[in-house]
Amino acid sequence: MPILTVKEMLDETAAMLTPSNTARRDAELLLLRVLGRDRAWLLTHPEAELTPEQAQQYETWIARRARHEPVQYILGEQEFFGLAMRVTPAVLIPRPETEHLVEALLERVPNHAPLRICDVGTGSGAIAVALAHALPRAQVTALDVSAAALEVARENAERHRVAERVRFVESDLLDAVRGERFDAIVSNPPYIAESEILEPQVRDYEPHAALYAGETGLEVYRRLIPEAQEALIPGGWLLLEIGHGQREALASLLSSHPGSFGGGPGAAWDAVEFVNDLAGIPRVAIARRRVRQ
Repeated sequence: MPILTVKEMLDETAAMLTPSNTARRDAELLLLRVLGRDRAWLLTHPEAELTPEQAQQYETWIARRARHEPVQYILGEQEFFGLAMRVTPAVLIPRPETEHLVEALLERVPNHAPLRICDVGTGSGAIAVALAHALPRAQVTALDVSAAALEVARENAERHRVAERVRFVESDLLDAVRGERFDAIVSNPPYIAESEILEPQVRDYEPHAALYAGETGLEVYRRLIPEAQEALIPGGWLLLEIGHGQREALASLLSSHPGSFGGGPGAAWDAVEFVNDLAGIPRVAIARRRVRQ
């Protein structure tokens, strides 16, 4: 087998991944990890040669990517809110869109307050760890129905030195913490309708339980919203990531639950608002628990 240069190997493997619109980027990411170099080195050393061992490892990874396996699972890592998170097929891959949820809560709570935050469906722990990292006095409870996911989340908390302030609990939504009260509840729950067709790298590799939520994609919200209303302190925040086209449905769900204070529909919440992602799509639903008058 001929020894290929970095440029030759990159050109050849990127062509193998076409028609993916991320083919070149994916090929670069995998090659950089094999070489242990950064992109600046790659651009300035196109004639460098791979060792046979490097070439073999790279070809193995490219073959996995050609079968639609996500780069994040191949490398075992994804950046979220500036933090490198370990990911495995047991957890959903953190998306940049979810960072809007973290930002939205940070804009609404004091930075150095001793907050009690609950992350429902924590998965990799990306949200919980990012919040604990940004809020030095916060105590975060991270819930997930999957024990395997909680192991990954725990590893990420330890990696970023916040494990002492993050509690991991196996739970179906808020079942395991009934009776506890929180200043904020956040969640990126499953919200995809079972009939929706997903691209192969999502459909065939990411955990279905973290993606799908019944026929409409709203089933988890219908359970979680009333549970969260009971678990929040007066004035507490509920932040939910939502899917494309779900804004009106979430507005309706949040306005139709009366809560325990009386006062008619919507009395559980002082206000409901939405935050758009960078594409202008409503991505985060935000509601504040009504303060008793």
